[in-house]
Amino acid sequence: YLLAGQSNMAGRGIVGDQDLVAHPRVFALDKEGNWKPAVAPMHFDKSVAGVGLGKSFAVALAEGDESISIGLIPVAHGGSPISSWEVGGYHEQTKGHPYDDAIKRARIAKKDGVLKGILWHQGESDSRPERAEAYQANLEDLIKRFRKDLKARKAPFIIGQLGQFPQKPWNDSRGVIDAAQKQVASESRLVGFVSSDGLTCKSDNTHFNTESLRKLGRRFADAYLEIVE
Repeated sequence: YLLAGQSNMAGRGIVGDQDLVAHPRVFALDKEGNWKPAVAPMHFDKSVAGVGLGKSFAVALAEGDESISIGLIPVAHGGSPISSWEVGGYHEQTKGHPYDDAIKRARIAKKDGVLKGILWHQGESDSRPERAEAYQANLEDLIKRFRKDLKARKAPFIIGQLGQFPQKPWNDSRGVIDAAQKQVASESRLVGFVSSDGLTCKSDNTHFNTESLRKLGRRFADAYLEIVE
């Protein structure tokens, strides 16, 4: 499973003891392209990477089917707009190429298994007037491109809703992003949308806290299973 998007996918949750406990059938592809036990932090986009939603997502699936092992491919880039998720795109904050890096890492991972799905949490960096109106078309293009370039045309694509934090009310552009994500999900049986209702943030009013990220991961698992079933 590809873990793509920006900082709330990479995870900024504070690491606790349970986040350091490995599940025997859940692995993550490290920066060097090797499989390691999936413990926090899995991402390496920025030094502040912490707990994300990937582990709880994978554990939920693994606990539901004892015959499978799960590999997670961390590729999120904190602060990245969707425009950097295209061929040749560059993100200055992480000094990386989000889309190109994701494709490269996914192809390494596919040597050992089948790409079963793509998890996406992104949109905060596009929540401004000059970017929001183009978001739906860009997201539709991204989904098609991922599936084509990774030869995974039927891979479910799961979209996580932006955080709804009372301390930081949505602007109009954030509402446009939300509507676009919901519409894309509603138009395809293979695209799911995960609500962020009731989840809470860290003191920065930007990132989900650790417990909310664990819950969000389980919600991603539920959405994925609903599509598959």
